Amino acid sequence: MRICIVDAFTDRPFSGNPAGVLLLESAAFPDAERLQEIATEVNLSETAFAHPLPPGGEADWALRWFTPATEVDMCGHATLATAHVLHTTGRATGTVRFTARCGILTSTARPDGSLTLDFPTAPLREETAPPGLAEALGAEPVSVHDTGEHIGDLLVELRDEATVRALAPDFAALVAHSRRGIIATAAAEDPALGYDFVSRGFFPGVGIDEDPVTGSAHTALAPFWSARFGRDDLTGLQASARSGLVRTALRGGRTLLTGTAVTVIDGELLTTF
Repeated sequence: MRICIVDAFTDRPFSGNPAGVLLLESAAFPDAERLQEIATEVNLSETAFAHPLPPGGEADWALRWFTPATEVDMCGHATLATAHVLHTTGRATGTVRFTARCGILTSTARPDGSLTLDFPTAPLREETAPPGLAEALGAEPVSVHDTGEHIGDLLVELRDEATVRALAPDFAALVAHSRRGIIATAAAEDPALGYDFVSRGFFPGVGIDEDPVTGSAHTALAPFWSARFGRDDLTGLQASARSGLVRTALRGGRTLLTGTAVTVIDGELLTTF
């Protein structure tokens, strides 16, 4: 079975966020235990599994995502990676519709080679910072927001970009503070550099201490910063060691995430289901 490793939200290899992608020929997914074993073996922040659906339905492909430790409801970068593989291998053109735990998602190829994902906008709810969060994160929050059912993160606004970049969290302590992880963010120090806000994502509860570029987090970052800046179209920089850019467009209940991807490994999985 063919397996690809794709760097997402980047235009060059060895940056952005790597994802495993397996396109299955079957009409259904194998047992979740088997998918989890493969994702654990691949050992990237996400491995995506997709299989084709019959023509005429509401979606073209069924899609699931697994971290090395668990299945998740929503993943942006592995969806971008999957769409990239479908387009570059000739399995799809134009817009691809996926059905997943979080509903129907789409990916549309753009003339410049980028892909635009259409995801549900996260419903933000401001909360009081829980006791111990500042100590676990290593910085005092300016504000804290819950991001809703499918993401399950705490969105934590910090004082400035330098504070976000300097974070060195206590990952074991962070596990207690959200269902999935912590998104730390601040406004860009210099928007002339090509981005409006920065973020970093920490997800030790699902086996990922720091995620390089988290597409799903931008469905929460987009409404948060669009409200602050008064603009619906923004660009976010996830300031991890690998780094990546996500262009966001808030469209009410939907958020568009645009980025590029690069296949770095194209090989064969030498096992069966």
